[in-house]
This record gives sequence, structure tokens and C-alpha cells, in this order.
Amino acid sequence: MTAPVESARPSRLGGVVDPVLRVLGGVISVVAALLTAALELLFATLRVGGVLIGLSVLIAIVANLALSWFAQQTVGAKWALALPSIPWFAAMVLAAGGTAEGDVLLSGKNWVGIVTIFVGVTVFTVVAFRLVLAPRR
Repeated sequence: MTAPVESARPSRLGGVVDPVLRVLGGVISVVAALLTAALELLFATLRVGGVLIGLSVLIAIVANLALSWFAQQTVGAKWALALPSIPWFAAMVLAAGGTAEGDVLLSGKNWVGIVTIFVGVTVFTVVAFRLVLAPRR
């Protein structure tokens, strides 16, 4: 004879931990978006032999795809894509805007910065479009 199997009941702790982990995932998504935006701004002026290279464009593609996936998986909702995309875009707009003294992090003369913003926004847009078209589970 086999012993009766006890049914798996969710613990009370699981009901508290899940929402906390989801909120923590959202916070990490926002912070990571700001950190990757800073990293992309840092590499936007990187030159090899006096020529701009597009390393920040590659970082924007990879990081924004990863941030999109992470936010959706940890928060568990389609709207979670806004958590990394809005702060990332805000950081890029602020970097391109400059200060009253005329200091700018991304100038119009830097093709890498412009392409980084375009590609980063495009990645978030494509992911959002695919989420909208995805069938419900």
C-alpha cells in the first residue's frame, strides 16, 4: 500500500511573497533601464582611431530586449513593458536636451546617439506590438 499523498496547498507566505517579488521586479526594471541608458550615453562618444563606433547602438538593442523580457516576466503583465521603456526614453530625452549652459550628453552631430535613441525606442515598440498581437493564454 502506498501512503496517501497530501494535496499541495498554497501557503499563506506565498500570498505575500508573490506580490512583493512582482513589485521588486518592477523596481529592478526601472533601475536597470536607467543604468543601461547611462551606459549607452557613456559609450555614445566612443571612438576607435578617431572614428565613432556604434557600440551604444548594440547595447541599446540587447539591453532593451532583455529589459522588456525581464519586466514582463517578473511583473507578469503586458503593461510592465512601460516600466523600463518610459524611464529609458526620459533619460535619453534629458541627455539630448542639454542644460542652460549649453552642455549636452548627446549632440545632433553624433550619429551614434541619434541612432541609439531610434533603435532603443524601436526595440520597445516592436516588443509592445508583439505583446498586443500575442494571443491570450
